[in-house]
Amino acid sequence: MKNLLSKIYKALHLPKKLQLFVMRIFQDQFLIGMTGIIFNDKNEVLLFKHTYRSHSWSLPGGYLKAGEHPREALEREIKEESGLVVSVDESLKTRTDRDSARLDMCYTGVLIGGDFGPTHEVSDYGFFALDKLPLLRKNQLFLIDEVLKQKTSLAVT
Repeated sequence: MKNLLSKIYKALHLPKKLQLFVMRIFQDQFLIGMTGIIFNDKNEVLLFKHTYRSHSWSLPGGYLKAGEHPREALEREIKEESGLVVSVDESLKTRTDRDSARLDMCYTGVLIGGDFGPTHEVSDYGFFALDKLPLLRKNQLFLIDEVLKQKTSLAVT
């Protein structure tokens, strides 16, 4: 039956926008989450104190909107949540969550400027030396460690 529907769908030669609309109805929907490991000029990591998480301190992040590049989404989310302006540079890692329809992308970047202002999502921020990080979730510590490994391997070559 599924094969027959596929053949009919292909034979209809629907316009691209209509094809995408139909596909979105019948396909699983995914959230695409963005996480940033942002450094200042002292090589400290940006963390936000979120108002809604069990671990109050965590890496900044958010969700991708339609039509956005992942880098743009992360820069937008950080600006919206804090007033800080960052440049997102390198893709670090992409992972899927098998328990939910979610894809997470992690990027590294640097602080450019801006003035922090608390929002309903972020009450505080800080740049932390790697040996002075507050309590973070294991998956976030893993990502920070991955960045350190990359930096170390680049310094060696």
